[in-house]
Amino acid sequence: MKNRIFMYLFIFSLLLLLFQFINSKNIFDDSNQKVAVYKAKIENYKNDVKKYKDSIEVLSGKVHDLSQFSMNGNESAITYFLNEGYKVDNVLSIVEDELYELNFKTGEHPLVPYASSEGNKMLISGIRILNHKWVIASFTDNQFSGELFITYNFNDKGELKFNLNESFLYPLE
Repeated sequence: MKNRIFMYLFIFSLLLLLFQFINSKNIFDDSNQKVAVYKAKIENYKNDVKKYKDSIEVLSGKVHDLSQFSMNGNESAITYFLNEGYKVDNVLSIVEDELYELNFKTGEHPLVPYASSEGNKMLISGIRILNHKWVIASFTDNQFSGELFITYNFNDKGELKFNLNESFLYPLE
């Protein structure tokens, strides 16, 4: 009877060891597969990061190019307004607001030298302040469009004055 108990105990131990071995092997194989998947994902992420860094460099170059003719990137123009006692952000918003306010004047637009098509009015649709003296603006009446080169300055009373220097009307297509 003792021999049978030891034999059953031995067989049970062998089965337990076999179960442990197979279970450990499955866990080990599964973890190796997961490691391989994670390595592949990490490699994909590294490639994505490299691609995004390249995109960021290209976009940074474009931002630099665009800010070259912009009030925000022009230290001399900013210094001019600071020396005159103006806050640059206030000046930019004042110039933009005044130009857009001209859209609401009755009759033809005071800065756009072209007549609009029937039933429409020429309106300034976009503004880019280049420096402390110059503005480029686009205008349209939904049929015709063009661009303006405007100079601006503040007189002794602090009033904003605009002067149209050049204009261009695009031909109809």
